[in-house]
Amino acid sequence: MARRARRTPLEKYQEELQEVQESIQQYESSLQTLQEREKELQEQIMMEKFKEVNELLEMQNMSLDDLKGLLETEGNGIQIA
Repeated sequence: MARRARRTPLEKYQEELQEVQESIQQYESSLQTLQEREKELQEQIMMEKFKEVNELLEMQNMSLDDLKGLLETEGNGIQIA
């Protein structure tokens, strides 16, 4: 059985570089997937908050315009030092 020639330091470094580059690619892909999921979750949280506000408005028999007017009226009375 023939023995394989011993790898040179250059070959070892090239193989290790290839492995590192592949790992970086995998992490970048994972990062992109996680960032997309982060955005989806933030949007879902915002929608849930809007639902809660809408439910409160319905309980008070108020419309979104009523709330807007109320906030604008309250905002005009507040002064920032």
